Amino acid sequence: MAVAETAHAARRPAPFDPAAQQRSMRRAAVRRRVVVVLPGALVALLLATCYLGPFVLPLPSPIAGNILESGLPPGSPGHPLGTDINGNDVLSRLIYGGRASLTVAISVNVIGLVLGGTIGAISGFFGSRTDTVIMRILDVVIAFPSLVLTIAIAQALGPSLPNTILALTAFSIPAVARVARSATLRVVSMPYVQAAEISGSGTGRILLRHIAPNILPQLISFGMLGMGIVIVTEGALSFLGMGVPAPAPSWGNMIYDGQQSLSATPLLVLWPSLALLVTVLLFNLLGENARDEMSSR
Repeated sequence: MAVAETAHAARRPAPFDPAAQQRSMRRAAVRRRVVVVLPGALVALLLATCYLGPFVLPLPSPIAGNILESGLPPGSPGHPLGTDINGNDVLSRLIYGGRASLTVAISVNVIGLVLGGTIGAISGFFGSRTDTVIMRILDVVIAFPSLVLTIAIAQALGPSLPNTILALTAFSIPAVARVARSATLRVVSMPYVQAAEISGSGTGRILLRHIAPNILPQLISFGMLGMGIVIVTEGALSFLGMGVPAPAPSWGNMIYDGQQSLSATPLLVLWPSLALLVTVLLFNLLGENARDEMSSR
């Protein structure tokens, strides 16, 4: 009998404690903020290093190296990460190359968010034939393998930073447009949008004041995830000689240059590869955490 009573007491639920629940909720909120803030802070540090570092740090020119100093190991005087086969400082090329890669990724995503977001919002808002025509055109573009299409455009335009941005934007816009259309379809059914239509608000006013602010967080989250994809694709184009033209550095052409002497100087491939990996990982973490944070609200 005593054993049965003891087992029943063990199964009895613990009394409700409001203070303990509040403490648990506060700890969960702090963890969510840390998960979002930490990758964001590291991304900010990365951007500051690549864009402000050349003005703050005493970096040598990334392309005017001394051939007599070629192949210096890490830790050499004036060259913390050593030099490449042309005598260029590796740290300087990493920072300047990061600026080029990030400039491409940011530009592609901004253009994609503006144009793709506008196309998707118009498609979702008007619906009917407008939606059908726009989505069929996007389906045709998306049907092409994105990397093959990008390489074809880059080859046709020629290697340069602006042409790399244009080539990568070609497959960024359709992807963003589909996300914007999906988000717009949810927003247009909301009561405040219907109330704005009944009150006689113009289409432009509804799109700018009611649609755009409510789909923008989802587009930004998608753009953060897209940053990593663009950086990797830009690296692939530069590796193939269709991206940022040498001797200007980017992480992709640094990997290409380093693999020519991989057995003798593997660090020349390791440094840009590591920078590429960490950058993509940070943007993916930031995008996924921002998406989770918005979905939990």
